[in-house]
Amino acid sequence: MQNIIKREITINATQEQIYEAITNPNQLIKWFPETTEGDFQPGSQPIFGFGEHGKNQLLIVAAEPHQYFAYRWVPGANHFLGDVNGVPNTLVEFQISAQSNGSCKITLTESGFADLPPEMMEAAFKQNSGGWDFMLDRLTQYLNT
Repeated sequence: MQNIIKREITINATQEQIYEAITNPNQLIKWFPETTEGDFQPGSQPIFGFGEHGKNQLLIVAAEPHQYFAYRWVPGANHFLGDVNGVPNTLVEFQISAQSNGSCKITLTESGFADLPPEMMEAAFKQNSGGWDFMLDRLTQYLNT
């Protein structure tokens, strides 16, 4: 079983623009969840709403403006609300680095799939692997408009 999903994309936007698109609820809903509830400070547990697919609670792990943002969540789980630390979860990390040509590289990593219950592992990895491809494409489109 693979433990990590890793994607790298380059976007013609500043670190500030990318960080805002990832952490500002008003921008985030334009490419990722349909709704958000709560704040995005470390230790907070905001909720992402995915319409008919349900709501998922997160635990914000780190927020280092313009460079790094990380949270824990229950992958592949629809309608998970509760203490994310109390159940098997994965760590989603966004690293943003400026490139010499004025663009930025975003490295998205989701890790911890091997620590999920056996009945969740494969489906969660498959769902999120394709899901991140789709969502990062949406992020690129959002920032390039």
